[in-house]
This record gives sequence, C-alpha cells and structure tokens, in this order.
Amino acid sequence: MARYFARTTGSLVADALEGFARAHGDLVAYHPEHGYLRARHSSPLRRVGVVSGGGSGHEPLHTGFVGAGMLDAACPGQIFASPHNRQIFEASRAVARREGVLHIVKNYTGDRINFGIAAERLAHERVPCARLLVDDDLASDDPAVAVGRRGTGGTVLLEKLLGAAADRGLGLEELTALGTRLAGRCRSLAVASAPPTSPTTGRPAFELPPGVLEYGVGIHGERAGRTLADEPLDALVDRMTTSLLAALPPPPDGGLIALVSGLGSVTRLELYAVLRELGRALDGRGLALRRSLVGEFVTALDTGGFCLTLLTTDEEATGLYDAPVSTPAWRW
Repeated sequence: MARYFARTTGSLVADALEGFARAHGDLVAYHPEHGYLRARHSSPLRRVGVVSGGGSGHEPLHTGFVGAGMLDAACPGQIFASPHNRQIFEASRAVARREGVLHIVKNYTGDRINFGIAAERLAHERVPCARLLVDDDLASDDPAVAVGRRGTGGTVLLEKLLGAAADRGLGLEELTALGTRLAGRCRSLAVASAPPTSPTTGRPAFELPPGVLEYGVGIHGERAGRTLADEPLDALVDRMTTSLLAALPPPPDGGLIALVSGLGSVTRLELYAVLRELGRALDGRGLALRRSLVGEFVTALDTGGFCLTLLTTDEEATGLYDAPVSTPAWRW
C-alpha cells in the first residue's frame, strides 16, 4: 500500500495549512479559528472581494492562488470534501468590499450547498454576494449527469481573469456577467493512467490495468465514462483537442489560452511534451495559442494523469491574463 508522509492522516490538512502559511507569510495570513486563508495584499481599487474554495487534495488550487491579482480568500475543506459554510461566511465577511463579495464555486453538490448557505448568511448581514459557477469538465457534459458538468481546471483561469478584472474596479454585477461569459468559453478534459491513492486506506480509488487510460477522469478519483487503449501522445492530445474544440464557440480571433495541469504524479518533462502536441494540433487547425501555462495547478492527490483546459480568448481576456499577479503559486 502507498504511504503518505503525514503526522496522522486526520491532521494532514491542518498541518499543511500551517506549513503553507509559514512558507508564504509575506503573501497570505491563515485564520485557524475559522479555517481560511486571506491575502495580505490586494488592490485598493477593488470594489468586490473574490473568494473561492473547495476540498483539499487539489493543491495548489485554491490556496496557492490567494494574493494580489487573484483571490482575496480561500476556504479549504478536508480532502475531497467541501469547506463548511461557516468558513466561507467568515472569509467572505472578512474580505467583502463596498460592493460585496463574489464566490467562485466549482460545480459539486457539497460546494454549491455550503457556498449557498454562506450567501444566505451574508444576505442577513446585508453583504451583497453573487456566485460564479465553474462547470468546465467536458467529460461530465451528459444529460444523465443530474448535477451537470463538474468544475475542474478552468477554475484556475477564471480565478486569474476575474481577479484581474476586480483589480480594475469592476462591480459585482459586471464581474458576474464577465465570469459567466468566460465560463461559457472554457472547457477541460482529463486523462489518467493511474488513480489517486486514499491517504486514509493507502489504496487506489479504482483499479486500472496496464495499457489502459481513463478518458475523462474526475478530480476526486471519479472514473471516466470510457477507457481507451493507450496510444501515442500525439494521437491522444489530438483526440482531446478535437473533443474540446467541438464543445467551444469559435475563437473570435482564432486565439486560445491553454492550461496543461498535471494531476499529481506526472513530471514537468511530460507536461511540456503535452503542450508541444497541443500546439501542433492547434497549428494544424489554423488556431493560435495566445497564452499557455504548464505545471501542477489543479491536482488530484497523486493521480497519474493530466488535464487540458482551453479558453477562447479575445483582447479583453488576454489582457486580464497578462495582468500582474503575486500569489504563492502564480506570479509575474
């Protein structure tokens, strides 16, 4: 059985948050009483606080993106579990600006419920609150999936673009409308050759024989709807690119932003090779890769796979992507 390096499995998340706050104390402050991280620096032009959160095990999402230019606060839950609505309420109240707070929420039942309860509590205190739901996962785009598409890699891009927009002084309604447009132009697809390992049991989330890929794996160890026989990387990335482009509106100027994120145990060497194949696949279709980001951004513990995210961009979205940012996991 696999082993995680932890004092105890029950203390792993709390211990990691304390360590994270020590490592990045110049950028974030940890509030252990209510279990959230808050940015130490944020633009004075913001009229709206930006808050996100979700289960732990996906680092650096969301904690790594707290800081100037992105999130004002993040609420981490236990591993693969939603944060408590109390965390979200306290974090939102702490960072709300004069026009309130925007919640960026991945589309999972627990997250929707707890962010919803927190929003109701904020309303009782007359703190304006709006929600942007991120539902970019192409693999769960099926009428049989009652809750709709899951939120996954696109969350990172939306946190970046909306953080930059908040820095420009957009109001709550403007941010929500912008985020809705951007979310509609963003889709992700993930593949895996190995499942995540449970820190509690040390066992894999599911069995996958050698030579087989899960095509459309979820970030909580959810199995894909289909498996594929392993194939060369160029063929695999071309297949994924075809699927993603079919689900996206045509890029206004033929341009795309791409995120290539490892799921936990894929090397940078491999991820850059994935980007090479993605670039070739887009070149062959006459599409331009305006910006790209490669690394681990939305992981799933130690899953052996990667996620491709594409967002059709325009001058506005590219400008927001290029805006300054200073967080533990993303800065320029």
